[in-house]
Amino acid sequence: MKRYSAFAIAREALRNHTGWERAWSSPEPRRRYDAIIVGAGGHGLATAYYLGKNHGVRNVAILEKGWLGGGNTGRNTTIIRSNYLQDPSAAIYEKARSLYETLSQELNYNIMFSPRGVMMLAQTEHEVRGYRRTAQANALQGVDTEFIGPKRVKELCPIIRLEGPRYPVLGALWQPRAGTARHDAVAWGYARACSDMGMHVIQNCEVTGVRREGGRVTGVDTTRGPIDCDKLGIVVAGHSGRLAEMAGFRLPIESVALQALVSEPIKPVMDVVVMANTVHGYMSQSDKGEMVIGGGADGYNNYTQRGSFHHVEETVRALIETFPMLSRLKMLRWWGGIVDMTGDRSPIISKTPVEGVFINCGWGTGGFKAIPGSGWAMAELMARGEPGPLAAEFSLDRFREGRFIDESVAAGVAH
Repeated sequence: MKRYSAFAIAREALRNHTGWERAWSSPEPRRRYDAIIVGAGGHGLATAYYLGKNHGVRNVAILEKGWLGGGNTGRNTTIIRSNYLQDPSAAIYEKARSLYETLSQELNYNIMFSPRGVMMLAQTEHEVRGYRRTAQANALQGVDTEFIGPKRVKELCPIIRLEGPRYPVLGALWQPRAGTARHDAVAWGYARACSDMGMHVIQNCEVTGVRREGGRVTGVDTTRGPIDCDKLGIVVAGHSGRLAEMAGFRLPIESVALQALVSEPIKPVMDVVVMANTVHGYMSQSDKGEMVIGGGADGYNNYTQRGSFHHVEETVRALIETFPMLSRLKMLRWWGGIVDMTGDRSPIISKTPVEGVFINCGWGTGGFKAIPGSGWAMAELMARGEPGPLAAEFSLDRFREGRFIDESVAAGVAH
């Protein structure tokens, strides 16, 4: 794999860009692999990458029924933060955030990581108490956050309206080293690195069945033929329940659509990410000038990627209270992603009742920010057969044993 650099750009400019290689190969599937990852989104690709980098497992196939990064990885609002309340959550999200900081250099691919900071607004006294508690917990966890007052909020985001028609801004939980990254680039960077290690990224290859023998996985059936494997990783977000059913077990998750939209591009007006729980919405500005706006999850189970109008109306109405300038903008694009939600709003990274099958799901609304940490933990689980410290608390057993990791509030927008 040729390295990307300023020198390479100058060289290719002189020869009309005829020397660029494909970022990753498109091979035909082999008959057998040591490990198969189902799902070529950010989490699946990161799992494969760290399997190769950290554990030397490189005879790996990443199967994707559509196109690489075409699911939730390409449909999110790109927020990266780690200011969660519970210790296991803070650990894995902080691992992910710290890996994001140097991921461009590690992958030799610009993921456009921007540590612009994330503010989570407190607009009721209850939220003030809750966020102060989270700030204290984060201090004990080694996560750099602080609770700031309204004056500091206004300094960081001048376009915000502090008094509000319904809820004034009383302060915010501020994480200065949080931020955003380019979602597509994260998937592309990992895919390029996996391909360079000899792994097979196979697109347009839908898994139609999971083959077992004596309680152990032996392979999968796909639209491109049967493929054998020793280990199978299921990393398919909203479709996790369907793959688990193929493998012969059930998951405590539900799938719903989560919606987002962007406005027409405008000149720079905010350089931080703002999340508002009480009025329910969150917003940042992209490098192209679009206001990236996140909304709520549908109140019913579904697999649509279109969203529903009433949620867009609710989200935009709420954000206009806090950012009146939004009322003059037009919506440019609107979409939905299929998220998988657990009862405690925390993920599952676990062994399953089928030997050799491992599951990574349940990230709900927080999947993108966790990609490097999730891949790191899932790779360790698949390589060793037992969870490491990052994944240990996120096993399927916690639902049977009542060891919930309740992050329903720390999700930031109450879902």
